[in-house]
Amino acid sequence: MTAFAEGVPCWADAMLPDLEAGKRFYGELFGWSFVDVGPEFGNYTNALLDGRKAAGLMPKRDGRMPTVWGVYFAASDVAATAARVGEAGGQVITGASPVGDLGAMMLGVDPGGAVFGAWQAGRHEGFEVQGEPGSYVWMGLSTRAPEAVDAFYSDVFGFEGVPGDPGATPSFLPWRVAGQEREIGCRIVLDSRAPAELPAHFTVFFLAEEMDAALRTAVRHGGKVLSEPQGTPGGPLALVVDNQGAAFGLMAPK
Repeated sequence: MTAFAEGVPCWADAMLPDLEAGKRFYGELFGWSFVDVGPEFGNYTNALLDGRKAAGLMPKRDGRMPTVWGVYFAASDVAATAARVGEAGGQVITGASPVGDLGAMMLGVDPGGAVFGAWQAGRHEGFEVQGEPGSYVWMGLSTRAPEAVDAFYSDVFGFEGVPGDPGATPSFLPWRVAGQEREIGCRIVLDSRAPAELPAHFTVFFLAEEMDAALRTAVRHGGKVLSEPQGTPGGPLALVVDNQGAAFGLMAPK
């Protein structure tokens, strides 16, 4: 059994060409410290906030791979999850694979082209801290195929729209896992304003104690602001790219 309900975002990590540069950037931005899991795991590195697992960083071994943040959804059985991915119209990139005694994972692509992961907990259960400054707080899927991906994530993970949410629009759908009250993220439609070459993707959001200060820190350490802060019901939101090109989001308290 996992510490997270089936389908709930349970982990996020970034694949970076320069792991040390990533540690400097995120260490300054979020106050993270870092622990290398070991060479047997490709020097995968856990980012810790006050000693609690907040996210992961991994060195990119193949230059053809994207520099990107990814999100993982909790699965009690990743082999069964992989089977549902195919049945629901997605594609499996990496089938259910053990990661030592840490757990097991799979990677898939939804019908709109966005990549996601599923994680079956072993010794590594996922986030040990969320919703605090410097930790994961939200995820968003940007897609051009809203109807197809809504049905897909409903079939695979039990996602459902949140009825009556005041922020819901045809292009923005808050999500929760069926049977739960808490919103876990959202689906956003990429419309004609988005560059045609921009692929469907997930954005991982971290909580900043104070938005303007966080943006100044990101820029000072080589990052760029992709979108200036805008107000949302949950608080100000901005999109940032780190010093190596991995995009992520920042949110701040209301």
